[in-house]
Amino acid sequence: MKRSVWRLGAMLLLILVTMTTVGVASSNNYEPVQHASNQEAAYINGLKIRDGKVYLEVDPIEWYEGEEANQIFREREQDPDMTEAPDGYYIVNDTEENIVLPVADDAEVLLQLYDHTGRYEDAQISWNQLVSLNKFTEIYRKDDIVDMKWFPFHITIEDGVVVKLIQQYVP
Repeated sequence: MKRSVWRLGAMLLLILVTMTTVGVASSNNYEPVQHASNQEAAYINGLKIRDGKVYLEVDPIEWYEGEEANQIFREREQDPDMTEAPDGYYIVNDTEENIVLPVADDAEVLLQLYDHTGRYEDAQISWNQLVSLNKFTEIYRKDDIVDMKWFPFHITIEDGVVVKLIQQYVP
């Protein structure tokens, strides 16, 4: 119970810090991820290392932004009081899956928000921060301030192997 209350408080603090830093990042504005045919949106539910190789356990989703998000939202939610997707995005995940994908050793990893130092005030949005795969595995395991499982990712796959991960920021 104590841990749940602490986590809730920590999350609220992180949201406040994030909200106050959005203006700081305005010179480096958010740009929607340009989709490619070999790219999937997904949640990363697990990360394993076997024989020195990184594997992701992913749950594919459908990610919508802007007017497309509003259209899908209206079709699926049919709420007369809400005609637009909250925060400009909408996620569809009708079936939960657990697909295991190997990750290339030289995979490109771009993050928007993560725990840099273990201090809440240092967890700020900085668009498309390039980190190594090794650094990402460390970040993924640290879930006390920012949990990577909270965010969808755009995952680029070539020949069955993940070659690029882009964290999708969600307000």
